[in-house]
Amino acid sequence: MLYAYTAFIPFFLPAMPDSAPSASEPLAQGAAFPTSHPRPFYYLENFESVLSWVCERYGDLLDVAERDFIAGFAGLPRTSRALLVRMAMRKGDLFRASKLRYVEIGDARKAVQPLIEIGWVAGDPELTLEQLFALLTKQECILALGLQAHRAAAKPQLLEMAQNQFEETRRFSAWHANSGDEVYEVRNGAVFDRLRLMFFGNLYQDWSEFVLADLGIWNYEKVEFLPGSRAFETRQDVDLYLQLDACLESLHADEALAEIETQATSLVCANPWLRTKQAKLLFRLAQRHEQLGNWGDALRLYASCGYPGARARRIRVLEKDGRHDAAMALAKIAENSPESEAEAQQLLRMAPRLRRKLGLARREKTSKPALPRIDLLLPLPDEDQAVELCAAEHFQQSDAGSAVHFVENTLINSLFGLLCWDAIFTAVPGAFFHPFQSGPADLHDPDFHARRAPQFDACLSQLDSRTYRETILTNFKRKAGILSPFVFWDALTPELLEQALACLPPAHLKLWFERMLRDLSANCAGFPDLIQFWPQEKRYRLIEVKGPGDRLQDNQIRLLDFCLAHDMPVAACYVQWRELAGKDT
Repeated sequence: MLYAYTAFIPFFLPAMPDSAPSASEPLAQGAAFPTSHPRPFYYLENFESVLSWVCERYGDLLDVAERDFIAGFAGLPRTSRALLVRMAMRKGDLFRASKLRYVEIGDARKAVQPLIEIGWVAGDPELTLEQLFALLTKQECILALGLQAHRAAAKPQLLEMAQNQFEETRRFSAWHANSGDEVYEVRNGAVFDRLRLMFFGNLYQDWSEFVLADLGIWNYEKVEFLPGSRAFETRQDVDLYLQLDACLESLHADEALAEIETQATSLVCANPWLRTKQAKLLFRLAQRHEQLGNWGDALRLYASCGYPGARARRIRVLEKDGRHDAAMALAKIAENSPESEAEAQQLLRMAPRLRRKLGLARREKTSKPALPRIDLLLPLPDEDQAVELCAAEHFQQSDAGSAVHFVENTLINSLFGLLCWDAIFTAVPGAFFHPFQSGPADLHDPDFHARRAPQFDACLSQLDSRTYRETILTNFKRKAGILSPFVFWDALTPELLEQALACLPPAHLKLWFERMLRDLSANCAGFPDLIQFWPQEKRYRLIEVKGPGDRLQDNQIRLLDFCLAHDMPVAACYVQWRELAGKDT
């Protein structure tokens, strides 16, 4: 029987059900989500719980303005508090009264007045033309600015025309006097961002986490929060995070690299994970310089950042700059002590090329087991069917006694996550500090495994007996649906799990899991597309499928080489379409 998992989910991104709203922008302005709720002010209650959490754990890091905000917030009417939270949860800081429609709040114009009185919201703020156009529809822009003669123009063209006529900023009431509407501007968005950062320890999570958890769409493991466990130890840590994030935003916006570098390198990070964040920023700056051909700047930043992969990039930049002797010298140092499997693989490509350019003798290639190859000539599918599924159907039909699954990285990662669940969610200091974590905060830190070595040893030792099966099956039932950085619940069916436990030797599982723990960022991906089980014979085969013109990626090559080195059954399958064979495609 053929089992297919067609939706590829990037590693460390938990699967979200199809019905789940987007976490990055959960609600359109003015939408009431969810449409009905047993607690109409659920979002206000959630925000107030955040304030309580932050006060309890970060009270010593709050400044006077933040303490005043928390105290002042509690003294506002409930509808005003609710409206402010509703606006803070939306994108941007400008809102039209006509779009703020919430049954539980009622008249937004009345609810906003206490916020205007204390200066947290500005009524009728000054707006640029760009801000005005963002708030109004095309027809409203035409009416407000008298552009009736240009009705056929698109909205961007209308804005360009208006910019030639209007240069100044105006209040909304002056721009569109007859609208009958009002515009409000939230003035304390920075306070909301800082509170959100202190609660979550990052800026990629937002208030929608509460909603998704309330609805049961996302479920989180309940872990112990150790006394004093928090993301930031000093107020400077919070400031540094925000400054680094601002630098990254500037880089994404293609602002001046020299200014970003000056800002980034001036920051002194005592916090280890903030130093890693800073190093990653400098690595990305170096990449941008490399893309632009600024070899000297790229080399300087790669040398200073210490981020994984920076040394290999230095070698490549030296080669691009024609400095082959320096590149070769650095390559020799790296060959003696590669930082990772990925770097060792890159050196295998770069070093021979450098030796050739320097006129040095070629080294003999180290022999390795040959990867079994399967060539398939299949009929072109009628619909846009993935090549992996076409190959899976072929293998299934050609051997009815087997079961073929399209799993990519999901199966082995899930087995690892289920076996090592307790180790992964061990509450070591600095790992968990709020209830919406799908995994520990230090997951990608170099010492992640070392800090939990006894727990992981206990989990992996079960593979030396049959107890691992019971642990995996128990966690599969007991933890069903709880978010994990490794377990892909949508892909892991009971039948797939049963066949995997019957056919995958525990010795092979242990080798994969130990390799994953050596470098979780790199070694949890690259697993072959298909797995074929022969349940009666208790054996398996991993098959990487490549369509016409496709080739193996670096992480796939490393994984396949590892499997071959340990006598694991793997193969690469190359598919050609029968109808296109011999044609120039």
